Amino acid sequence: MDCAGSSLLTDLYQLKMAEAYLTQDVVETAVFEFFVRRLPPSRGFLVAAGLEQALAFLETLSFSKEDIDWLASTGMFGAAFLEQLAAFRFTGDVHAMPEGTVFFPNEPILRVTAPLPQAQLVETRLINILHLQSLIASKAARHVLLAQGRQLVDFGLRRAHGAEAGLMAARASYLAGYDGTATVLAGKCFGVPLFGTMAHSFIQAFDDERKAFEAFAESHPDDLVLLLDTYDTEAAARKLVALAPGLGARGVSVKAVRLDSGDLVALSKSVRAILDAGGLKDVRILVSGGLDDADIRAIIEAGAPVDGFGIGTSLTTSSDAPALDCAYKLEEYAGVARRKRSRGKETYPGRKQVWRRFGPDGGMCGDVISLEDDTHEGEPLLRSVMRQGRRLAPTPSLAESRARAKENLSKLPVALQRLDAAATYCVDIGAALRALVSEVDRRTEGGAPS
Repeated sequence: MDCAGSSLLTDLYQLKMAEAYLTQDVVETAVFEFFVRRLPPSRGFLVAAGLEQALAFLETLSFSKEDIDWLASTGMFGAAFLEQLAAFRFTGDVHAMPEGTVFFPNEPILRVTAPLPQAQLVETRLINILHLQSLIASKAARHVLLAQGRQLVDFGLRRAHGAEAGLMAARASYLAGYDGTATVLAGKCFGVPLFGTMAHSFIQAFDDERKAFEAFAESHPDDLVLLLDTYDTEAAARKLVALAPGLGARGVSVKAVRLDSGDLVALSKSVRAILDAGGLKDVRILVSGGLDDADIRAIIEAGAPVDGFGIGTSLTTSSDAPALDCAYKLEEYAGVARRKRSRGKETYPGRKQVWRRFGPDGGMCGDVISLEDDTHEGEPLLRSVMRQGRRLAPTPSLAESRARAKENLSKLPVALQRLDAAATYCVDIGAALRALVSEVDRRTEGGAPS
């Protein structure tokens, strides 16, 4: 049973609201926008990701006979609604920021315009898709900036919160600038480059560490990476130096070694010295083992001769900031602007656009959020990507989205690129949008819009 791919992967209240809308004929055009209310304490910016999967979801959403039969068996829905649900197809329009775009709080990265039952029904899964990938891409972008060109590989599938999360984390981290992943399915599905070394269990399965190295080299003579810290890291490095001439005679060259525990700064320096003295100056040193932002920064600032990082749990769970305060909210219905006024969760009404200004050096210098039909200096970030339920053009490839992310990160203000905790970015609210907020508030002071 493919539960993860079912259209029933939604919240119950979406179906209940859809039935109520249809029963009461509340089916005029609605506008919903997805945005993040505020940044986590440790973030200065976010990276949009997941649009490809969001559009694929909208294009293919339907309810199978099995779905309808099961819903009927619950006794919660009427026959007329289930008949309408069986014929359901998304026929709305979508505007979105391209994947790889840097964004900030309250900036909509996706807007859905559709009959209200449709626009409401897709909420849960859209949030699920966009939240996860934007969360991971934003985390990965921090590592990319910290690593300063050193290799980054996703090792996080085993600790991800489920199979889909691990797979999409591999995609999102590559989009943000990682070099690849250990998750094999990401190579098949998305073309993400694959990297893999060996586990300590492989070394332990042999009575002699040297024999383990030789056996692995014989089975995988190309792109050989050996793990050195199962027993004594420096002793393992010396064993490798002794083995290298024999391996070379058989056409096998060691590409890299991996260190996964201990004082990675001290060990990388001592291993580098042993390898260099043994004529293995071209062998790269990779490190892993519970690393996060602070570890990457510390290793680089210490001048450790590390050429790459394997990052696992902290990436795929975004452990320092495991969730974004994101929302998908109604901003217009039946041509009338709407706004939520709940304390701490207020929204800006109407169909919005985000304009980004750039300075003389090409760097980002401020954004403006205002109404879609307003006019502001800068580049409009939201683009029309779907009309009447069908994409207007093929979405950019993952390579193109990766290039966009790289360009966006390069245009961040220097303080944000350095991940300075106090760094901020100016996002203004346009006068037309502020005026609409006041108008909607006056209209709704007594309750619902008239």
